[in-house]
Amino acid sequence: MHNYERREWHQVSVSPAQTEKTEVEKLKIKVINYSKTSSREWEASTVKECFIPEEASTVTWLNVDSLNNIGLIVELGEHFGLHPLLIEDVITPEQRPKLDESEDHIFLITRMLRLSEKTSAIDAEQVSIILSKDSVLTFQERPGDVFSPVRQRIREGKGIIRRMGSDYLVYSLLNALVDNYFIIAEKIGDKIEDLEEELVTNSTMRTIQSIHAFKRELILIRKSVWPMREVINHLETCGSELIKRSTNVYLRDLYDNAVQVIDAVETYRDLLAELIDAYLSSMSNKMNEVMKVLTVVGTIFIPLTFISGIYGMNFSMPELQHPWGYPLVMLSMLVTAISMILYMKIKKWF
Repeated sequence: MHNYERREWHQVSVSPAQTEKTEVEKLKIKVINYSKTSSREWEASTVKECFIPEEASTVTWLNVDSLNNIGLIVELGEHFGLHPLLIEDVITPEQRPKLDESEDHIFLITRMLRLSEKTSAIDAEQVSIILSKDSVLTFQERPGDVFSPVRQRIREGKGIIRRMGSDYLVYSLLNALVDNYFIIAEKIGDKIEDLEEELVTNSTMRTIQSIHAFKRELILIRKSVWPMREVINHLETCGSELIKRSTNVYLRDLYDNAVQVIDAVETYRDLLAELIDAYLSSMSNKMNEVMKVLTVVGTIFIPLTFISGIYGMNFSMPELQHPWGYPLVMLSMLVTAISMILYMKIKKWF
């Protein structure tokens, strides 16, 4: 169990620049409150607006889609009794996925990936998830996420999400992140197959650049999903009262899905390594073909250069006085060249 009290305490402060930026943006908190029979959604600009009179068997999901309004995040953390160091982790991006457990909360840091269709570049974003008894808080770096299917199931009452507790909501959010890893990995896999065909038909310098770019993207996915697997495993085995036994079954299945993503990423990385070897072999073969042509041309011109060198000496030769001397020399050079070409063809040297 993680103990925040053992860590050095730092006061979370709000700089004037951040406050000014926040006042312009007027950050909103998206709130979803649901029970077995109904669900409600609204946006709140203050912590007080996030909550409604207590009702039995309801779950509240609060999503903050920006980290600019630090003051609001700190106020939200104080309302839920979160340790200042936990809030510091929330507002500090580029952290490794992890899980910290306290008596009343479970804090998770995960990575959300999005693939650009134009550039095939992956944008990584930190998502912090805080689980408490009847509520879930999520913090994103910027608007937009992959949680739309979860929201849709809550609105329409599909599946069992509205009959389960806040722990199942956390599972659903993690499942959406892992599913998105699958989607991105499959899209990269499709592009790798296109690269493989391009490599066979017409490989260029752009081909090897694309291979290295995809290799970097796969490394980014691996760095995100590998620690995510550990987070899911820890969440399943931590023994916290916030995680019900009925949810452990789904977490175990989610762990298997994360392992499958890792296997897919490793497979694509091996395929890219093979493509790099194939590209280098292709370049080597092309170079050999060029050298073969140059060698053939050079070999043919060696005897021709010898003959022309003899007749280019500064003294008179008898056959040059003959009216057909020059044409005969040229004809002999032509016959020599043709004979060498035919000999090389018979030997299958080219």
